[in-house]
Amino acid sequence: MLRRIQFHGASNMKMSFNEKGELESFYEIRNYAQYPNKSILHERVGHFKVSAPEGEQLFLNHSLIRWKNHSREIPRSRCSEDCPPGYRRVWHKGKHTCCFDCVPCSEGEISNTTDGESCQKCPENQHPNEKKDKCVPKPIEFLSYKEDSVASVFASISVFMSVVTSIILGIFILYQDTPIVRANNQNLSFLLLVCLILSFLCVFLFLGRPEDVTCMLRQTAFGILFSLAVSSLLAKTIMVCIAFKATKPGSTWKKWMGVKIPNGVVFVCSFIQVVICICWLSISPPYQEMNTHSSPGKIVIQCNEGSVVAFYTVLGYMGFLAAVSFVVAFLARKLPDSFNEAKYITFSMLVFCNVWVTFIPAYMSVMGKNTVIVEIFAILASSAGILCCIFFPKCYIILVKPSMNTKKHLLKAGS
Repeated sequence: MLRRIQFHGASNMKMSFNEKGELESFYEIRNYAQYPNKSILHERVGHFKVSAPEGEQLFLNHSLIRWKNHSREIPRSRCSEDCPPGYRRVWHKGKHTCCFDCVPCSEGEISNTTDGESCQKCPENQHPNEKKDKCVPKPIEFLSYKEDSVASVFASISVFMSVVTSIILGIFILYQDTPIVRANNQNLSFLLLVCLILSFLCVFLFLGRPEDVTCMLRQTAFGILFSLAVSSLLAKTIMVCIAFKATKPGSTWKKWMGVKIPNGVVFVCSFIQVVICICWLSISPPYQEMNTHSSPGKIVIQCNEGSVVAFYTVLGYMGFLAAVSFVVAFLARKLPDSFNEAKYITFSMLVFCNVWVTFIPAYMSVMGKNTVIVEIFAILASSAGILCCIFFPKCYIILVKPSMNTKKHLLKAGS
């Protein structure tokens, strides 16, 4: 049953004589009750006298008033209910100040008072709770061992691959006097394997809470290690070409055989990357920062690269070395098999280039800890590609096909 109180205007104004015989006006107050059959019952429940003294102007007969739900409590004379905490009042133009709407506080704002007229913004390291009536600290996000299973997976893969690479290094040291190891400069193979071990282990610089030291080491370490590894592959490829030309009678290329050329190539190519990294650390080094804008409601602890130009210069130079190594190895892939490691280098550089070309747009399209995940994946994938393409075939020959690991077989294959 719907019931409501209605104050009538001048049309219901009555006139009567007071005790002094004076004529005075008053307004009737009637209670209207609408029933389900749409019939309306109304009766007089009081009156309002304008000329009466203060405190005597309004008279209500509570025994006659039928409030909603049969309550005897006098309703509040308010147009709008109070706005609870978390809301603010918005008034309507042209209406009384007691008529307003309650609007929820905007994102990042709170109101901790009833009938608040405005909301306050939370500090950058805090955000509103669900009720938007107080600010609470934002949760901290980074690639944690405890909270992110992907960090444990990456750590396990890194350790496993570094152990596998160490085993291969042990095999090459054990069989260093065999033709398959000596054929393509065993010193470069040892250097390349050590670089791959360190590349797998540098993943740990990307895991856990970033610090200023780890932020500076992570990018420069992997940049120098990969440049050293790719320089070794470039030197290997160059030596394949020189060795092939030196086998021809009366060739002048024999004087270029030895360790000077590969050592010089490795030193010069890796030294340029070292200089780039030193300039980067000297001018605008990476540092730890708390990002409060990329993820709403979270504080992302991440490494700011400092100089974006320096970061992409490191990547660009590494890509340049990989491209040169790929082109040289591709051109030398059809040399005699006794010296031909170029076809394996071609495949490894193809994998390497594909990984890092894919890395750049993926790295730029993600935010927060996902950027670290993308970079770790690129490091593991490219290192594993070099290891599998170059050293697995040789280990297969050394351990499974020892009959192919003889000088006679190599000379026969190269003829």
